[in-house]
Amino acid sequence: MTVRIYDSKQQAVVDLQPLHAGEVSMYVCGPTVQSSPHVGHVRSAVAYDVWRRWLTHRGHRVTFVRNVTDIDDKVLVNAVDEPWWALAYRIELEFTAAYRSIGVLAPTYEPRATASVPAMHALIALLIERGHAYPALDGSADVYFDVRSWERYGALTRQSIDKMEPAADADPRGKRDPRDFALWKAAKLEEPASASWQSPWGAGRPGWHIECSAMARTYLGDAFDIHGGGLDLRFPHHENELAQSSAAGLGFAQVWSHNGLVNVDGEKMSKSLGNSIFAADLLGSVRPIVARYFLVASHYRSTIDLRTDGGSLEGGSLAEAGVAFGRIESLLERAARAGDIAAAPVPDAFGAAMDDDLSTPQAVAVLHEATRAANVALDAGDTTAALARAGEVRAMLQVLGLDPEDAVWQSGVSAERAAPQSFALASLVETLLAERREARAAKDFAASDRIRDALAAAGILVEDGRDTTTWSIA
Repeated sequence: MTVRIYDSKQQAVVDLQPLHAGEVSMYVCGPTVQSSPHVGHVRSAVAYDVWRRWLTHRGHRVTFVRNVTDIDDKVLVNAVDEPWWALAYRIELEFTAAYRSIGVLAPTYEPRATASVPAMHALIALLIERGHAYPALDGSADVYFDVRSWERYGALTRQSIDKMEPAADADPRGKRDPRDFALWKAAKLEEPASASWQSPWGAGRPGWHIECSAMARTYLGDAFDIHGGGLDLRFPHHENELAQSSAAGLGFAQVWSHNGLVNVDGEKMSKSLGNSIFAADLLGSVRPIVARYFLVASHYRSTIDLRTDGGSLEGGSLAEAGVAFGRIESLLERAARAGDIAAAPVPDAFGAAMDDDLSTPQAVAVLHEATRAANVALDAGDTTAALARAGEVRAMLQVLGLDPEDAVWQSGVSAERAAPQSFALASLVETLLAERREARAAKDFAASDRIRDALAAAGILVEDGRDTTTWSIA
């Protein structure tokens, strides 16, 4: 049961070999809390949540750290009508709510950059001592990482220094090389005094990249197993993290993992195109469990194309996901009416897919095959086999964070949050079933059969019990 994972640094799928047997340490780059979360943020959070769940299922004790970058150039720029720290906290709460709504487990630790400044000072001082960082040449309080002092700079993205763009994070006049990046940024007159900390080099604030290196070291030690984040963070953020941490003598991440991005109707999601889909829009247009299913069904390293229906999220990809997940929910409802769904292990084929770099498309295919087999057994009256297969279905859903019986879905989704089309469908079906009951009471069985056949043609399965009639999506 060896878990294999794609290492972006080696550009190969490798065996995951934890530094400590039975334990896995993970650091995932969390949000820069400058503006509301969008679907790309949610996609990344779900991807590493599934990784965490699977590693736990395989018997590892997982320490999961996800940071909050609450001081950054963009946070300061976006804080127009409120203090920067108020904006940061308000947006952090939005991210937390989005993660919770879509079933992402809370991290073991969630450090904020502003609470980790002393650890950053210590790491910067170590880099200066080892000859890999220097105070600004113009006499300011800026401190830079000397990229040419580290011969392996560019190892993560396999680039040569001379072909890289200059680092645009500070005035180049204080740098030895325009590609040197800021570790500490001198306080500026136009920035609020509250966004400044004293340091051995003068008042200022941390650069973006040093924040994650320091927080990972504080919570996971000098070396840990997996560093995750979105593909857009490979350069410069993760490249710079790797360089400064390695130059400081840290083992740092053994494996670098990156999730794919999200397109909308075939185009890259971006502010300039005006096609950004925010988490609130996503979770307000479809049941959150369906949104999670949609994200889980694609491989975490692939680019997801979220297709809309003329710009509406209530059609397109999410509607298809709702139908697919509805089949699974309907099976569980049918099985529960037939008897108690027994606990069961996940099928071997599901485990093999998940062990192979978290191949969720293949795992979801196994899930649907078990759903189909359980329905066939129910149709044949083989209750024992049906309940056994339904147990496998539930076991797989639990691993993926998609079990409808999980408390997060029971308490976290109110009727007002469910997709509008779900209410419309339920209303229509219940109206037809009421007419069918009246026809049966009047012994007009031809009318009763016509209604049942019409529902069946639309994919609605009607089952008559002793005292009640139930329906589900076939």
